[in-house]
Amino acid sequence: MSFSNDPVSIVASAGSRPTASQSVSGALGAATAQRAARSTAEYRALDAAHHIHPFSDMGALNRVGSRVITRAEGVYLWDSDGHKIIDGMAGLWCVNVGYARKELAEVAYRQMLELPFYNTFFKTTHPPVIELSALLAEVTPPGFNHFFYCNSGSEGNDTVLRVVWQYWRVKGQASKKYVISRNNGYHGSTIAGATLGGMDYMHEQMPSKVEHIVHIDQPYWYGNGGDLSPEAFSRQCAQQLEAKILELGAENVAAFIGEPFQGAGGVIFPAATYWPEIERICRKYDILLVADEVIGGFGRTGEWFAHQYFDFKPDLITMAKGLTSGYVPMGAVGIQDHVAQAIVENGEFNHGLTYSGHPVAAAVAVANLRLLRDGGIVDRVKNDVGPYFQQSLRDALATSPIVGDISGAGLVAGIQLAQSKGDAHGVGRQRFANGGDVGTICRDFCFGSDLIMRATGDRMLLSPPLVVTRAEIDELVSKAARAIDLTAKKIGVQG
Repeated sequence: MSFSNDPVSIVASAGSRPTASQSVSGALGAATAQRAARSTAEYRALDAAHHIHPFSDMGALNRVGSRVITRAEGVYLWDSDGHKIIDGMAGLWCVNVGYARKELAEVAYRQMLELPFYNTFFKTTHPPVIELSALLAEVTPPGFNHFFYCNSGSEGNDTVLRVVWQYWRVKGQASKKYVISRNNGYHGSTIAGATLGGMDYMHEQMPSKVEHIVHIDQPYWYGNGGDLSPEAFSRQCAQQLEAKILELGAENVAAFIGEPFQGAGGVIFPAATYWPEIERICRKYDILLVADEVIGGFGRTGEWFAHQYFDFKPDLITMAKGLTSGYVPMGAVGIQDHVAQAIVENGEFNHGLTYSGHPVAAAVAVANLRLLRDGGIVDRVKNDVGPYFQQSLRDALATSPIVGDISGAGLVAGIQLAQSKGDAHGVGRQRFANGGDVGTICRDFCFGSDLIMRATGDRMLLSPPLVVTRAEIDELVSKAARAIDLTAKKIGVQG
């Protein structure tokens, strides 16, 4: 058997290391040959026989067969049947710098040759994680100078619980154990992450939940705001936090955690009255404020972090996804100095993971963050493609009979499908009784048009790579508008 396209075999046969570009080219050639060896039907059969997908009805999926994605470049994917698909979701909210960036592949390859792994336990560190920590201290807001690493946003939120509880313990306030979250928030699917997230369909499949986690209502004006203005409703939702703190006793409450905007819950943006009130309440009762930036971080809203868009200051930040643009798994928790001091100066912090600060992930993260910063990608989202995307979407869907509302900023948007829009202020608006079915119909029309647009119930979600061009935005918006128009026709709603 020949291994001429294998980078390791090239090293062995040549007696010296190949260049990164030669090795990447060889690896791509081998992958291309392997793809050509199997048909779509063969891939689907193997997938059905051996692979359990996340958040999937496997019986239903296996009957129709998975879509097999074989390669990607920029904002496009190709499947095993040769369809070119525009990715309106940046993978899973994560491929911020776009697909097939050779800079990241080459960095990963060089790091794998130099130091493919070593742990950060036992008084040990390595250059990639040191460089990453220093760079994160530069791009995060002032006061964030310490970072704990993990492999995902779910693990990051597990870590947040450990940090929060340890902080109050060493401060002599061990009774502060309750963490308050929100209904329909998403903080991962580990036991702790899913407990933090207020999604009943996840809770019902868990044998138990983590103690001392409680929930308040989400600031979802379109669905729950009634005749209140968005501003009044958002303030009312925020004030539920104070009521819950008083119910539990401030001496028993450790933290409040929330996504600056709800991602998987439907790209729900609260009104400008929400986060200032949340922050005021946290400071009044000495409660730590945690921003889950797993989706919103690293440029998605046009700011480096979504909490900057909403203008509040958290004590901890959970990060993942855009940290490496999804090229390798990595998560992190950013810790404000006053919290970090309590952790680092009071004995062992008994928490960690084998791959905390993995050298390959850290090296890729450094290269990715430099692309976002030095390549002007985040600035471009704020000042160019972000506003263009938001305006284009609103213009294209302004007359749709089933679009009730559009929320978002930068390169993220939630499109509310509705039976009736109501008046100019949304009074009298009416959601579909079978909104989840309508969302699924729309999603399937997107798939049929070679567009990835996610459905969360009756909300359609878009979050394209941050490198998307204006021409690609035009294509994405046109396909989204067409899918929504076809949905309206199928369910019998006329404009």
